[in-house]
Amino acid sequence: MRAERDLEFDKIKEKWMELAMTQHAKNQIENMDFYLSEAELKKHMRDTTDSRTMIEICGVPPLVAVEEIADFLIIADKGGCLTPNQLERVGAVLVAVRRLKDYLKRGRQVGNQLGYYEENLDALQDVHDEIFRQIRGGQVDDRASCELLRIRSELLRTEEKMKQKAEQILRAQKECMTDQFCTYRNGRLCVPVKKECKLKVSGSVIDKSSTGSTLFIEPMTVAKYHEELDLLKIDEENEIQRILYTLSSMVSDNRYIIESDIKLIEKLDFIFSKGKLSMDMNGVEPSINTCRKIRLKDARHPLMDSRKSVPLQFSMGESVSGIVITGPNTGGKTVAIKTVALNCLMAQCGLHVTCTEAEICMNNLYLCDIGDGQNLSENLSTFSAHIKNVLEILQEVREDSLVIMDELGSGTDPTEGMGIAIATLAELKKSHCLFLVTTHYPEVKEYAKRTDGILNARMTFDKDTLQPTYQMIIGEAGESCAFYIAGKLGMPKSMLQTAVCAAYGKDAAEKYDFSRFEVSQSFTRTAKIKRIKEQKKKEDLSRKYKRGDSVMIFPDRKIGIVCEPVNEKGVLRVQLPNKKVWINHKRVKLQVAASQLYPEDYDFSVVFETVENRKIRHDMERKLTNQEIRYEKEE
Repeated sequence: MRAERDLEFDKIKEKWMELAMTQHAKNQIENMDFYLSEAELKKHMRDTTDSRTMIEICGVPPLVAVEEIADFLIIADKGGCLTPNQLERVGAVLVAVRRLKDYLKRGRQVGNQLGYYEENLDALQDVHDEIFRQIRGGQVDDRASCELLRIRSELLRTEEKMKQKAEQILRAQKECMTDQFCTYRNGRLCVPVKKECKLKVSGSVIDKSSTGSTLFIEPMTVAKYHEELDLLKIDEENEIQRILYTLSSMVSDNRYIIESDIKLIEKLDFIFSKGKLSMDMNGVEPSINTCRKIRLKDARHPLMDSRKSVPLQFSMGESVSGIVITGPNTGGKTVAIKTVALNCLMAQCGLHVTCTEAEICMNNLYLCDIGDGQNLSENLSTFSAHIKNVLEILQEVREDSLVIMDELGSGTDPTEGMGIAIATLAELKKSHCLFLVTTHYPEVKEYAKRTDGILNARMTFDKDTLQPTYQMIIGEAGESCAFYIAGKLGMPKSMLQTAVCAAYGKDAAEKYDFSRFEVSQSFTRTAKIKRIKEQKKKEDLSRKYKRGDSVMIFPDRKIGIVCEPVNEKGVLRVQLPNKKVWINHKRVKLQVAASQLYPEDYDFSVVFETVENRKIRHDMERKLTNQEIRYEKEE
């Protein structure tokens, strides 16, 4: 539900779910929707009030999680055997039922209607007593039955006799033993015998040490007692199974009573979670009506800090179906309409509201257009998203609906946006729904002023501190205070005059009182500003040295002739006696330019190529040849 998310009711649900103990109640809260039956809503509202009253008088109810018990009941009902831990868990639920009965009895003594649910709870005291008499610490207790006590006593005596026999053999054949104590190996009581003395001790070899020097032998006299122990353990297991099946059968016989108890625990958990939420938010019970009237006294947003939020006074209905709220930015307009709608939605879900007094009408739909709604994946701009939401709202709205719209007509050309806003208000008025709208358009304020059934409202603003006071005054149109805020914050008079003239005309600018502000005529430019630093342009090195230039190479101070100019890496080629070298241009200094040494059309191949290569190149230009030009060794 879009309205639930826009109004942040989903966050209220999250807080509410944290206060529930059972998963069933959490699921019920998560899927909660507002009630449309007046009788049903008032019944649930009474439950919320009664639960809070009982918590205040009797404390928090002793509710526990009961989800897993349903699985245990199914196992028992099919003839299965519950484990001691599972039986203990069933017993713990029966303890919780008994404590809850006592808690509800105390509530009934003070006249709380929820206290009468105690009559529908059955703690099954006999089942509870049997479980905790026979099961302790996750185990079947020794005294669960006389037979089990006899078997376990006999087990202890047999184990003691077995140990005594083993110790007698240790003492009697001390020289054959590697240690003076017996030990259990593979579940058998053994004595540690030296390998070489194996034949001196009658019995079965059960294990040996890692070195093989010690053999762990079960003496024959001890084996006799071990067989007796095995038989006793079988008897013990049979008796334990008999006891567990008997207890499981008792649980199965009372399955429907336990299931009824669980359902009532889950129901009471949901009810008391509403009371806990009311206490956490310091809420009050609202009165519910169907005559389209809303009145909130000292209302606040449930998710805001109650110590910091400013109480809102609000009323509409009867002859007023719509309110247009105006005021400065950050003045609390959006919070105000959210506060009204969220308290109405909470009340219609059977919850207390965050007011000191409240009268709230029932609505069949909650329709919202809040936020910019921009969606890149659907290629929706802010304005497109607004219009899409507005059209959907106008298609769904009915007489019993509550509509809230934030910044109606925003996100486009102001003139056209204003026209759309007025057209939307006219359509909402035709539907006879209740609606709250925020806007900055003065034309929308004028429309509300001259239209029956629609009132202006403004959010107040402290012009001395330039801070909103978050108070709503119904019946008065507000102003955005943009010029006032700009002037107070130091906008020059020349800019303010231009702004007022552009907004309201030249006459309004001449009449505007600028003496209220300590403003300058224009901006005073500060001298200390950061400047942009341009990157130095790189020198064009290709023009610095030409072929034939006489240059000096440092640090050797050798004289050479440029045979290839500087490339993009800043390296040029210089002809030295008997060799050519590549060298960085920074190590070269021009001595005499080529223009001063050679004629303009001089053939530099005479200087830089051998006679043989020149002849080959001449042949290549004239005819096909297999000869290759040979280059001298470079450095």
